[in-house]
Amino acid sequence: MLTRLSQYRIMWVMVFFDLPTNTKRQRKAATDFRDGLIKDGFTMFQFSIYIRHCASMENAEVHRRRVKTLLPKEGRVSMMCITDRQFGLIDIFEGRSVSSRPVEGQQLELF
Repeated sequence: MLTRLSQYRIMWVMVFFDLPTNTKRQRKAATDFRDGLIKDGFTMFQFSIYIRHCASMENAEVHRRRVKTLLPKEGRVSMMCITDRQFGLIDIFEGRSVSSRPVEGQQLELF
């Protein structure tokens, strides 16, 4: 039986995007999208990859729906959910040095 804080229950939502920035309108749309992600608790993982720690798949789905409301008219946006266990298996390098994974977000649960 999985416990409430199981590495297989805790999820990471990853948002990947490639947005056009050729015109002032496109740059504003890209900035608004990134700002919306940050406002919803996402953190920059790489330049066009933002991540968010979620307590459960149900919580992850709430944030996936919010991202869908932020989608700009142009460009490509992809989302993926992975478990905390899978995320823990990522090798992250800065140059040739191994880097630590991002610190997970603080979650407050009220019962």
